[in-house]
Parts: sequence; structure tokens; C-alpha cells
Amino acid sequence: MPDQYDWIQLTSGEWLKGEIIVLYNGKLEFDSAELDMLVFDFEDIREIRSARMVQVRFASGIDQTGQLLMVDGVVRFVGSELAFERADVVTITGGEPKEINFWNANVSVGANWRSGNTEQAEANLQAKVQRRTLETRLVFEYLGNVTSIEESVSANNHRASAELDRFITARFYTRPVFAEYFRDPFQNIAHRTTVGTGVGYQLADTVKTDWNISGGPALQYTRFDQVEPGAPDSEFTLALVGGTRLDLKITSTLDFNYDYQFQLVSRAAGLYNHHMTMGFSTDVTRRLDLDVSLVWDRIQEPQPEADSTVPEQDDWRFIFGLGFDF
Repeated sequence: MPDQYDWIQLTSGEWLKGEIIVLYNGKLEFDSAELDMLVFDFEDIREIRSARMVQVRFASGIDQTGQLLMVDGVVRFVGSELAFERADVVTITGGEPKEINFWNANVSVGANWRSGNTEQAEANLQAKVQRRTLETRLVFEYLGNVTSIEESVSANNHRASAELDRFITARFYTRPVFAEYFRDPFQNIAHRTTVGTGVGYQLADTVKTDWNISGGPALQYTRFDQVEPGAPDSEFTLALVGGTRLDLKITSTLDFNYDYQFQLVSRAAGLYNHHMTMGFSTDVTRRLDLDVSLVWDRIQEPQPEADSTVPEQDDWRFIFGLGFDF
């Protein structure tokens, strides 16, 4: 068994050294020491000899951790007498089952400043933190944008969300709880909190494509920034929430992401609203990305302000920033 690099042998007889990242849906992601990140069909792998500890899940539901040896269709672990059939392997994950290995995060920061005839400053922040195991997925997200022109704030919106998914099968999952907080005084939303539950389905989950749909009932409380005289300043309503998310690896350095979430609520709360982000991310270094995103927020029937002015239904934003992966 090797003591420094993981080794794989292809059915062509070629050997590669590097690091096993993950095997999922029949695709093995391998970080070659010389050729960078590679993806192989599992059927094209003849042998595996790992220097590091890996976690393997089998079709029977058994999880095994150790140095992996796969030869002649038989899977074994150093120091164990157990043997499994290669055909029973469902997933392989590199690394020991430590808590830190379940987490990943991305933070993207953008800023713009203009001086001269017009004094303008803009700052935005996007962040996503995820904890993923074979059975659960916990996601926290934040998007904020503040713009000032001639010392007058012209944009100040913040959106934070959290969701917990528990996988019942490899594709179907329940969402015991999700929550979202939104604030945008320029859309006449001082505070809006949504809490609910639901279900979802993983349409694709490979090393190149992550695509899911979800939905469910929720409760929503909205406090408006301004209201017409005599009008209620808040609204509590039932809501139907749904959406879809797609993360697509176009090339080894270019990613595409699309996120669309909608809410059907009472007429007083806006009747219908959605939040959509779409963008591209390209690698500058292994940990640093260049991000560009389009954000579209819409409220079908905005609440009139104190002077009876009705806010625009649609808000559009282009965001450019540098992303950091952890």
C-alpha cells in the first residue's frame, strides 16, 4: 500500500497518483499530482490503492473507513478482514469522517467607488456556508447590497436564509425547516420573516451538475417601512414557497449557477414575490474566483408608501466580485 499518494489504475493499464476526492453516481473525481482535477467513469477504474483514509458507503447501507484496496473486483480495507464486492460500492469520500470535512464555504465581495462630479460608493457581499453528509445538508446563505450617492443611501437590502434537508433516498429529501429574513426599505419592506417546511427532489447530483427542486408551506410576517394613513403597518399570512437551484461546472475553471425562489402570499403582503440570481464564476487560483451575477427581485403588488407612492415591482442588480472558497 502507498504511504504518500493515492493511486488508481485505469482499465488501459495506466497508473495515476494524486488524491481521491469523491466517487458519486458512478463518477470518480481524482486530483492528479501532475494533471490536476480529472473525472473518470468508475467502470474505467481497475484498481484503487489509497494512502489516506477514505469513507466508503455500500449498497447494503454499511459505511466503512480506512485505507482502501480495490483489486480484481474485491474491496478491502487495511487491518480489516471484511471484503465487499466492487459492484456494491455507492460512494467514496476522501478524508476521515471529521466534522471539519463536512463543511465548505464561499464568500464573494464586491465594491465600487466613484469620485468627481458624482460621489458614489457601493459594496456588496455574498456568502454561502454548507454542511453536507450522506444523509443531511445544512445551508446558510446571505446576500447584501448597500449603495450611497452624494452621501444619500440609494440601496440597502439584505437577505439571509437557512435550510435543513434530510435525504430519505439518494434523490428525495424532506426539509424539516427553512427560514428566510429579508429587508429592503426601497421596496417598502422594513422586515420580512418566512419560516416553513417542505420536500425536495435532487434532479441531478454529479461532480459537474447539482440541480434540485423544492417546495412547501410556510408562515410569513411582514412589517412595512411606510404605509398610507389608516393602513395596517404589518401583515401575517400563509405562504406557498417553491424554487429550483442549478450549479453547473461548464469547464474545469468556469461554473454557472442559477437560483430561483418564489412565494405565493396574501394580496396585502404582495400576492407574489420572487428572488432570482444567475451568474458565472471563473477560477483565478485554486481558492480565488472572479464572480459576476444578475439578481432580480420582484413583488407583484408592492405596499404603497405614506404618500401613496407605489414602489417599482422589479429590482435588478449586476454584481461583480472576488470569491474565496474554503
